[in-house]
Amino acid sequence: MRSNAIMFYTVVAMILLSCNQPLDQSNSETASIGTEVSAVAEKLDGLDPYWTQGKAEINRYALTQNRYNDLHPGEVVLIFVSEHFHADKQVKSNDGTGRNVTQILKTNMTRRFTTGLYDYHIMTSVFSSENQRRYPHALKVNMSTQDWCGHSFMQINNRKRKYEVQLNSYFESEADKKFSTSVELMEDELFNMIRLNPDKLPTGNLDIFPSTTYLRLMHVPFEAVRATAEKGKYTGREFRGKKLDAYKVKFHGLQRELEIVYERKHPHKIIGWTDTYPSAFDKVPRATIAKLDESILDPYWIRNNLDDKNLRRKLDVKGFDR
Repeated sequence: MRSNAIMFYTVVAMILLSCNQPLDQSNSETASIGTEVSAVAEKLDGLDPYWTQGKAEINRYALTQNRYNDLHPGEVVLIFVSEHFHADKQVKSNDGTGRNVTQILKTNMTRRFTTGLYDYHIMTSVFSSENQRRYPHALKVNMSTQDWCGHSFMQINNRKRKYEVQLNSYFESEADKKFSTSVELMEDELFNMIRLNPDKLPTGNLDIFPSTTYLRLMHVPFEAVRATAEKGKYTGREFRGKKLDAYKVKFHGLQRELEIVYERKHPHKIIGWTDTYPSAFDKVPRATIAKLDESILDPYWIRNNLDDKNLRRKLDVKGFDR
């Protein structure tokens, strides 16, 4: 541990000494030093080594989305990556130091689907500390949704034993709201909880805030609802794999059931999920289904050249290169 700390501060000193030099972000040597600092800093904290390789886990899912009166094709890209995070400021730490800095597992989920002529783009970010005893719930969740009608943004900050909620929307009934509410389990943090330690998933009767995506698509307020949760061996036929477990949540009063299927063995990769609820338009229950197609470990933040498009093709991520 001491040798890791010495190495960390030595590398940081090297970077500080070079701060007056012109920064060429395409320089491979500079990128290598930055990656090395990140990797060493991560080793000083307590996340599982799987998450401290200096890489992100990138997963692409085929999506069938319940919206309006139909099931629409689309895709989900689900990214898990570790970072250092200021628990007080609730932003990413630049250098990984500070009294209130904690290492987090971050989820970035992008969901894209079409509804006939026009598109939907939804992104959700969830920030969960590896120190679950000090920070048992996600420190921050934000989401944005864009379609051809307009744009909505929602953010939840976990501060001083309260959720501080901000909502901005082009809908008159939802526009520009700020309020606080009590801290309860959030559906948005379930994926991180599975990846960190599925044994800690709560079961039985509980209060839970439905996901921000569900809330915005259904245009319902951010309120905890009663639910029943259970986990165990996956026995369905929708998803394939060896030794799969499932976490099921039944939301009372919403006519909604969520099932998340994941690998029993570490690192508990998410194989897919189903989310069944009545459409807000014709009230017919339909299932949103996401199925894992491809998964890679990669430092995607340095894959920004034209030659890196082969990785997109491997993931089969849709984009402008087609």
